[in-house]
Amino acid sequence: MSGKVFAEGELALGLGGAPLGGLFSSVSEREADDTVEAAFDAGIRYFDTAPFYGHGVGEIRLGEALSSYPRDEFVLSTKVGRVLVPVNGDAVEDHQYRDVLPMNPVFDFSADGIRRSFESSLERLGLDRIDIALVHDPDDHREAALEEAFPALTKMRDEGLVRAIGAGMNQWEMLLDFVRETDVDCVLLAGRYTLLDRSAGETLLPECSKRGVEVLLGGPYNSGILAGGRHYDYDEPPPHVVARAAELRSVCELHDVPLKAAALQFPLRHDAVSRVVAGARTPHEVRENVAMMQHSIHPQFWKEV
Repeated sequence: MSGKVFAEGELALGLGGAPLGGLFSSVSEREADDTVEAAFDAGIRYFDTAPFYGHGVGEIRLGEALSSYPRDEFVLSTKVGRVLVPVNGDAVEDHQYRDVLPMNPVFDFSADGIRRSFESSLERLGLDRIDIALVHDPDDHREAALEEAFPALTKMRDEGLVRAIGAGMNQWEMLLDFVRETDVDCVLLAGRYTLLDRSAGETLLPECSKRGVEVLLGGPYNSGILAGGRHYDYDEPPPHVVARAAELRSVCELHDVPLKAAALQFPLRHDAVSRVVAGARTPHEVRENVAMMQHSIHPQFWKEV
């Protein structure tokens, strides 16, 4: 994907769209607009979203916020594999997202489902194209992803409907299978190559480097615990993770390095990682992420970490 989608010299930080869809707390349309505006003003040119984020809310808000910018000046990714089905009657509840639309996300990795997911995303986004399409969370649907979803995306790429294809998951093992068995351009790996969890570094990342598959690293804060939050991988952190985060914070304090800066910059030390994708729900969070990405860190710190 290098040279085809991302421009050289851009800030290696992307904006993750889950918070704009109401992850953990409500976000107003105005807040979403201001957050995207702050990202664009700060030099961020990669934006990621998914139908699952707020059951459509995330895509709608991101699309509306980006509509005022020249389309060729940013890269947009969304995900396929969940089709949003309208719900009549009872309100839809989601334990992660607030203020969701009355839609149920239903897994569908069939070729037809991939097309419908993609076309529906285009409608919600209100933009003329999507640059990167990622198969989303096929953890329990490996065969369907390999036999139908990826061939469908490959055909769509060949038709010029999308510029790059890949997969987005919270695990690295199945991503490794996809890198080896399909013609993906990139993978969006969430939380598995961070200060707290480096499990993808031994096998997946070297394989991506060898094959020229770019890694987009999502969840650099592991859902917030490395940014002073209360969640680890979308849930309550276990005691050993809390202890490890405290240990990392102590090392950071010794070297006068903000933990957020270390968390954002660590993934980029591997040559396979081309972008770190961090979520934000306010302009302040965006500006802080950019400052942390640009914070100077001495090589000795990395030796200790």
